[in-house]
Amino acid sequence: MSAHTTPMPSRAAGSAVAPDVLRRVMSRFATGVVVLTVGGEHIRGMTANAFTSVSLSPPLVLCCVAHSAVMHGALTATGAFGVSVMGADQEHVARHFADKRRPDGRAQFESFGWHSGPRTGAPLIGGALAWLECEVSAVHTAGDHSVIVGTVLSGDTAGDGSGLLFYGGAFRRLAPFDALEAG
Repeated sequence: MSAHTTPMPSRAAGSAVAPDVLRRVMSRFATGVVVLTVGGEHIRGMTANAFTSVSLSPPLVLCCVAHSAVMHGALTATGAFGVSVMGADQEHVARHFADKRRPDGRAQFESFGWHSGPRTGAPLIGGALAWLECEVSAVHTAGDHSVIVGTVLSGDTAGDGSGLLFYGGAFRRLAPFDALEAG
């Protein structure tokens, strides 16, 4: 793993916005919902909405994971991860993997269909709209989270179903492609 971070000088030292203000403002930014997973001896899943593409060449994505999350240790120890893009009918899956009381290890996947990714062994959730497998290429510390950059090793889509979004502190459903094109 390599990382190059260029610190920027602070323009407003001591006057950063309060966490509750940032949370309220960011609740107005709609995001997709994914389940991040790692396989092997650290098998784990976690719902995330801090996920995005970074680059097409080379193919890179990033996710942000709190240092305090069990997933943080599992992901950095494993060095690879899977991403399952949730469909509108998978809110129950997203809620399960967001629940800190869910079981550890393989038991957290027992209620859902899944298969091991062919390149990383990370669990990929059945019924997801799309999936990726990634190798960790950089980890950057950013406040109470790590920004984890992954090189995309494989991926595919599973159809044009309706997407699951997170907006205003709640899960929302995105209309399917055909409904958007007709409007």
